[in-house]
Amino acid sequence: MAEALTRDAARRLGVPLDVHSAGTEATRVKDDARTVMAELGLDLNGHTSKTLWDVPDAQHFDYVITVCDSAAEACPAYPGQTTRRHYPFVDPSGGSLDRWRAVRDQQQVQFGAFVHALRAGRDVPPSYDDSLAVPLA
Repeated sequence: MAEALTRDAARRLGVPLDVHSAGTEATRVKDDARTVMAELGLDLNGHTSKTLWDVPDAQHFDYVITVCDSAAEACPAYPGQTTRRHYPFVDPSGGSLDRWRAVRDQQQVQFGAFVHALRAGRDVPPSYDDSLAVPLA
């Protein structure tokens, strides 16, 4: 969800970003994630679950953002040019669609603020903060 929401925010704000999502293990894209993202018009059918080693040039990112505590702990060290951020979200797996929607909406705000900061040339948000909502149009 974070990858799709970041790509969407970048598209809306006209910010050219190369966005990749990866986890500590490859599993699958959950059907509930597909459902709640489709409600926003975002199609996850082309998305796959990947590990960090499945994405291009895994050691040379400008930003690495972890969205759960276990990923933050397992995330490898990066060279000096990579900025790391941790935006912790509750894992909605096993929860209701309303729980998935709540996490989706929180991520939409956070990653919208992230892209907005990049566009404005400001520091990206240091942590999750739902007061960061900015218009994406």
